[in-house]
Amino acid sequence: MTCRQGYGYSVNNKGSLLVLWLACLLCPSLGYGQALRFQPQGAVAAGQGNAFVAQADDASAIHYNPAGLSQAKGVQVVTGTALLGGSIKSNSSTGIDSRGDFGGSIAFPPPSHTYVSANLGSLGWDRLSDATVGIGLTSPFGLNTRYPLDGPFNTAVTSAALPLIAIKPTVAYKINDQLAIGVSADIYTFASFLGQGHGEMKQIGDGALSGASVELNGTGTGAGATVSLLYTPLRNDNGKPIAAIGLVYRTQAVVPLSGSLLVNGAKVADATANLVLPQIYTGGIAIWPLRTSDREWKMEIDVEYVGWKSHRDFDIHLSSGGVIPQPRQWETVPVVAIGTEYKWLNPKWLPHWDVAVRSGYTRTENPVPDRTFNPGTISLSANTLSIGAGFLCQGQGRFLGMVPCGGASAFWPKAIGFDVAFQEWFYEPRTVSGNLNPTVDGTYDAYVHLGTFSAKFLF
Repeated sequence: MTCRQGYGYSVNNKGSLLVLWLACLLCPSLGYGQALRFQPQGAVAAGQGNAFVAQADDASAIHYNPAGLSQAKGVQVVTGTALLGGSIKSNSSTGIDSRGDFGGSIAFPPPSHTYVSANLGSLGWDRLSDATVGIGLTSPFGLNTRYPLDGPFNTAVTSAALPLIAIKPTVAYKINDQLAIGVSADIYTFASFLGQGHGEMKQIGDGALSGASVELNGTGTGAGATVSLLYTPLRNDNGKPIAAIGLVYRTQAVVPLSGSLLVNGAKVADATANLVLPQIYTGGIAIWPLRTSDREWKMEIDVEYVGWKSHRDFDIHLSSGGVIPQPRQWETVPVVAIGTEYKWLNPKWLPHWDVAVRSGYTRTENPVPDRTFNPGTISLSANTLSIGAGFLCQGQGRFLGMVPCGGASAFWPKAIGFDVAFQEWFYEPRTVSGNLNPTVDGTYDAYVHLGTFSAKFLF
């Protein structure tokens, strides 16, 4: 049999066919112009174009800047999800149009986030009041993509998914009024409650397998770490920051994958590979031109460097003992985010509530060269516009007009809030030529609209 792999050679047996599928497994999903990466991990940040590293003042700091968790008072719970829709359009070099989506009109399972934090002083350990601990559960890498079974590159990919989750135990420590540090472990794994509980890649067979349904699925667990600091050189008379600098470093992480090749549902071979997630350097500066007892206005700019250059290859290790190299040659790319937030604190027109409006802009660059581009990972440069709003009910206020927002019991929140954000991603069309798989050559475009919701409970 023969099988067109897209990597410059053909194979003639089922064991070698596995190479194609594991080689594609690393690239299974849309990542907002950054290969596998999915940026929005909380509605407060998403509403500001993800410019949140220097603010990081609630439990979602676990993801954005662990040092900022030192600002999260008491016990906090933030949980939410993102609803994403859109499509991918391609026009192959043969002139055939094709359109894909993200698993349906709304991506499922939706990428979600949950954070829980606790200042140790609020738990009765007064001597540890400068320390705050937390844990986060996020979906920072991977969504679904799906193409027609009769599409022009169906021997390269028809559908892909990478439901990878991150578990993030975190500690932050406030050294003094100006400096805080934070660290988190980043444990990447798959879970049975999210999708199929593994990454998978599907396509239509070629050659002797022509018309067959071919699938590779794989799972594994890996770990990295995040270290950060938050420097606050200026505060107002109430002790609130009016200027802050955040610095974050996320280490590279390697997730060892073990996979199975299925042809028409029957297992035919095993293989392993290493999924390399990039190191990321992030810096952010925030200023509050206005910060009084009744109003606040923040502006922030963040810059990231995402180290996809570490993804130079994706070598496939066969159960027979052979190794076939798979070049990738991805590049390190910058991400620039600019965001702002305006907040009314306990306004007369809505007593016992804080109300915020937000907006932002994000610029992302494409890290994947034409030669190793795969439609399972739509990597296009993009400009993103974001808007958002937030509402926090406390004291004598009532959530939805019925639920009291503040209670005397330690088991009842002191405040209840919700945040919403909407993002529209404007992708720049891309023409791919000279790809290792000629069926992939063509023009690609995509659009994405994203709604993010987070609920917040302060104890």
